[in-house]
Amino acid sequence: MTENLSLGFSPCPNDTFIFYGLVHNKIELPEVTFAEPVLEDVEKLNLWALAKKLDVTKLSFHALGHVLDEYCVLSAGSALGRGCGPLLVAGSVTSFDELREKTIAIPGKLTTAAMLLKMFLPDCHRLVEMRFDQIMGAISDGHVDAGVIIHESRFTYAEQGLFCLQDLGQWWEKNTGLPIPLGCIAARRSLGRDRIKAIDRAIRASVEYSFAHPDHCLPYITSKSQELEPEIVRSHIQLYVNEFSRDLGREGQAAIKAFMDRGRQAGALPESTLELMIG
Repeated sequence: MTENLSLGFSPCPNDTFIFYGLVHNKIELPEVTFAEPVLEDVEKLNLWALAKKLDVTKLSFHALGHVLDEYCVLSAGSALGRGCGPLLVAGSVTSFDELREKTIAIPGKLTTAAMLLKMFLPDCHRLVEMRFDQIMGAISDGHVDAGVIIHESRFTYAEQGLFCLQDLGQWWEKNTGLPIPLGCIAARRSLGRDRIKAIDRAIRASVEYSFAHPDHCLPYITSKSQELEPEIVRSHIQLYVNEFSRDLGREGQAAIKAFMDRGRQAGALPESTLELMIG
């Protein structure tokens, strides 16, 4: 009997869109079966990966750099793109020199957002970790001076009176010419090449199902999302789910390699000679 694999992803619209077909038995899985998935904040999934808890999991690319000995990247299911990076925001216009002495909220120490902030402002050390959906409120209430926001927050920060000081994804694109790699789906290397390839095919089929039936997915997506406005949910999906979610391709792989190389140069990631993907 085939073992059910453990699976985890976030409740954000891009992930629930990607996994809708798989979770709702809309695709055939003759080679691989999954247990009931767990939906958790991406930073919790990052920390679980350090503990080797799940067989297949959503990860920030920052976290991936710490667990390459255990996990490899799948070609399907990733979040990469242009114009979709984390935003550094504050309650008032603030210079970058001033920010070095101020408290900045990050959505977890292993998130890609935290890594980008370290690359952009390496002298900022007064960092406060909190869930991504608490950051804007913490800025508005004066608990922190600024914050790096992700997910749905990029669509609503202006409504809360916040100002964007820097689009960190835009900064990355300008400096590298590559799309920003935000998050991926990773599988444990111990599953073996054949099984990992089967998992990749299953997730790609799930992505294709959702692209073909977007309206079927919406009730499930909104039931898990922090943001309930259908237009914001759709905008979120359009921004974060794209051709890279179908297949990383050469450009996607090049972006991930550049991110890993820069993270190691910044001293934030351990050295590794392992390939990102199973060939």
